[in-house]
Amino acid sequence: MQPNEKLNIEEILSDLEQYRPRRRGWSWRKPVPNQTAGPFTYKQTSEPLQQSIPLPAGKYFGGIDPQPDCVITSEIASGRFEDDLRRMRMAAWHGADHIMVIRTAGQSHFDGLIEGTPEGVGGVPITRKQLRATRKALDLIEDEVGRPINLHSYVSGVAGPEIAVLFAEEGVNGAHQDPQYNVLYRNVNMLRSFVDAAVAKGLMSYADMAQIDGAHNANATAREGWKVMPELLVQHAINCAYSVAVGMKKSNICLSTVPPTASPGPALRYDLPYAVALRELFKDYRMRAQMNTRYIDSDTREAIVTHALNVLISRLTSADIQSTITPDEGRNVPWHYNSISAVNTAKQALLALDGILDMVELKQEGPLRERVRELKERAILFMEEILEVGGYFAAVSQGFFVDSGQYPERNGDGIARDPRGGVGADTVVPRDPDYFAPVCAHFGYNRVPEGLTSPCDALGGCTLCHPEKIAYVDELDPEDNVTKRLEATQGLREAGLLVPEVEWSGDGWINVQVFFPTDVRTAEAAALEMAKRFGLTDCEVIHRQVMQPAEGTYLEVKGRVPFAIDPSQLVIPEEVPLLSEDIIRQEVAKRPMKVVAATVGEDEHSVGMREIIDIKHGGLEGFGIQCFYLGTSVPVQKVIDAAIEIDADAILISTIITHADVHRSNMRRLHELCVEKGVRHKLLLVGGGTQVTNEIAVECGLDAGFGRGTKGHHVASFLVRERYKRAQEGAPNHVTDRGTGC
Repeated sequence: MQPNEKLNIEEILSDLEQYRPRRRGWSWRKPVPNQTAGPFTYKQTSEPLQQSIPLPAGKYFGGIDPQPDCVITSEIASGRFEDDLRRMRMAAWHGADHIMVIRTAGQSHFDGLIEGTPEGVGGVPITRKQLRATRKALDLIEDEVGRPINLHSYVSGVAGPEIAVLFAEEGVNGAHQDPQYNVLYRNVNMLRSFVDAAVAKGLMSYADMAQIDGAHNANATAREGWKVMPELLVQHAINCAYSVAVGMKKSNICLSTVPPTASPGPALRYDLPYAVALRELFKDYRMRAQMNTRYIDSDTREAIVTHALNVLISRLTSADIQSTITPDEGRNVPWHYNSISAVNTAKQALLALDGILDMVELKQEGPLRERVRELKERAILFMEEILEVGGYFAAVSQGFFVDSGQYPERNGDGIARDPRGGVGADTVVPRDPDYFAPVCAHFGYNRVPEGLTSPCDALGGCTLCHPEKIAYVDELDPEDNVTKRLEATQGLREAGLLVPEVEWSGDGWINVQVFFPTDVRTAEAAALEMAKRFGLTDCEVIHRQVMQPAEGTYLEVKGRVPFAIDPSQLVIPEEVPLLSEDIIRQEVAKRPMKVVAATVGEDEHSVGMREIIDIKHGGLEGFGIQCFYLGTSVPVQKVIDAAIEIDADAILISTIITHADVHRSNMRRLHELCVEKGVRHKLLLVGGGTQVTNEIAVECGLDAGFGRGTKGHHVASFLVRERYKRAQEGAPNHVTDRGTGC
């Protein structure tokens, strides 16, 4: 694929019956300690990507995009897998190498596999077609960015073994598997759940898949989640021990660690001791650090801050996988750009905290160590009581788990299940003495006939060894399928029309931020009316925040636009390429250039202008341009007088933050005074600032305007090019050629 070409979904879907995954097993990043990127040396980074999109601030450091040392997750759950493929590509370019596809709501209740690719609710239906298309797309994407990308989903429910077979066949690299999750949250019969888990874990081990457990669900479901930390340690222990007993490598077993609480609680005081205790008790295992979603509401800012603080825990302890949760999870099916925001939040925080333990250390005496020891003791006592009452099944039947009391306290609100009941009860039977299963990856007793190297040799190989034996099923539903969904947007694609999208192709959703100076109920009604008058449909307030009960309310409203935009009808200004630095220097050497620069009016900001002119920041001085900087809060009249006095070629003025369009009046006054003094035709006039655009500057009579992200190279290129152009044209009089426009 080429970076400027879209992912061809139709091509991905073609010949899927012939597609085979090119590898199996989980891939970890390759750490590169003491790696240099731009002006910095990093302690905790991995190999760089071949192609990527840096963090926004990367442009200030030469466009660097260092990659943290741990795997970063992007959770995908739009409901339409064909649109997820494009989201995966975007996530990979921003640094994600763990694509976790959320299964559609209720799929863990199914008692078998589903086929086709129906539209999902709360996630994506995991089917053979969906997995093949996803893995095929990821093959292309990982070639594009230059890093292996792990595909991940869930092995749970009574169809867990069948799902595990499917995953092993189709090259899935990682999965959630935890029999306790089935028991506690899906009411699957205990015996059935653990037998199924043994089969599923055996298959996952064969395929070298990474396993993530589900213990963290306790602190998301208990009424007071910050009290269940001892239980979490016990659940992790049970699943780890069971996985090892089945034959899984410890290096493939990942504990899903979630900080138990969030601000405004004193989160670090609770979360850090728990993280330390977890990593000390399970030092031989991997850590998958996930964000806590329990406390996410509709405020994306609050969610992002929680995520950043959670990443601090990862850096103060350890994380092999840094998972992410989209900041809009509390209000939408996650939108495209919020998935990317989640990845960037993790990457930004991890890089900012690079090498933090070289500068600080966790105290070995005092409250932290005392709390760590206490959590361990409570967990061990919890496990001992489980053994005393007769084991895990008996403990669950007595409601030991997801009780909101901190052990040994119990509030009696735990989840209790009947060991003889639940989904799939009485479906486990002992194997006959001559039981034989002709498959190569199999758990438990299997009487393999003599003379066979592998059990599946009896059938000439199983589907794990010979994938050509897999019976591929395409679509079953004639209406709810990917082909029909693509047909609905085919006209847009063929005509090249543009429709806003955040969830899937052509959905038309946009988000409007608005403040009304009134109470929350009135503001909400006003916001919906405003959106309707905009012409939006399906309008809904997705966030409301009271600024003060009487003074106002901030809201976010989503709605659909009822139109498409034809790019061929857009008037797009021609992009003028920058002159090379060498050409600029050569031209300035042949014809020296002088400029007068100042921040005008009552503006005291100086940093922006100094970055444009100072040699230290790659400014105009570095190109040989002689700069006369007058400082801040300089009257426009004084700037012009100085330019006349030194016979300058150009004037540069900056107005950073202004109210009442003062930046416009300053630029307009500069033009008009130059006309009055008869020097407009001699001077290049350039305006700059955060509220300035080239269009605004030209409307006000200037020759150019530069806004956010401008570098000295941009301004120098314009000055040299425009001066040369004037010389060729005979220096036209700008009074007649360009009106004030203001």
